[in-house]
Amino acid sequence: MTHGFHDTRWTLVSRSRGDDAQARAALSELCAAYYAPVVAFLRRDGRAEDVARELAHDFFAKLLVGGFIDGADPMRGKFRSYLLMALKRFAADQRVRDHALKRGGGQVHAEIHAADDVTSAGLQIADASVEAPDAAFDRQWALTLLARALERLECDMREDGKSGHFDVLKSWLTAEADATPQSDAAAKLGMSVEAVKVAIHRLRKRFREAVKEEIAQTVGEAGDVREELDALMGALRK
Repeated sequence: MTHGFHDTRWTLVSRSRGDDAQARAALSELCAAYYAPVVAFLRRDGRAEDVARELAHDFFAKLLVGGFIDGADPMRGKFRSYLLMALKRFAADQRVRDHALKRGGGQVHAEIHAADDVTSAGLQIADASVEAPDAAFDRQWALTLLARALERLECDMREDGKSGHFDVLKSWLTAEADATPQSDAAAKLGMSVEAVKVAIHRLRKRFREAVKEEIAQTVGEAGDVREELDALMGALRK
């Protein structure tokens, strides 16, 4: 059953090209869907929380005014990869502007470093325990995608008249169910424990399908779904 998730991310990208209300609405949906991964990247890239959120708004503002997303093409691969590439360019440009302002209002200065200055900040070894910006982006992207899949499944279940089942059994889609006896769920739903086990199995299957459908919206080819699924699940395990 469908309920309003018809447009793929790439369809929204195509619709976002223009100055009409439909284009602005399409880009607004993209911004709302992927705001969290952008903030996660900027936080790991060294920005404070409030600065990262402000820059995320600036990044999406560039998308909303047009031009910045014109190079997006589903034939070139994954929407995730395109957005991350665009974000890296934005972050790098922002860092250059910030540095220029700190060095003298945009004026160019020449600077000479001693060849044996091995204690300079540029030569420090990165802390391997700190999550890289790319990894933070991918992990939050995965979490965002799972949340959208869960929303999709919830809508479907409610349209099927099974909102009660979903509310009771949804914890088995996450780690929350570890401390919940299936007998408790059976009592709440008026079902046997065996029936609950079957219902949980079916719900998990529907959730996996919803996840795959969400992923399919962000890749150029249907065959890329499995590869993207593996990549995002790997991002969650890191």
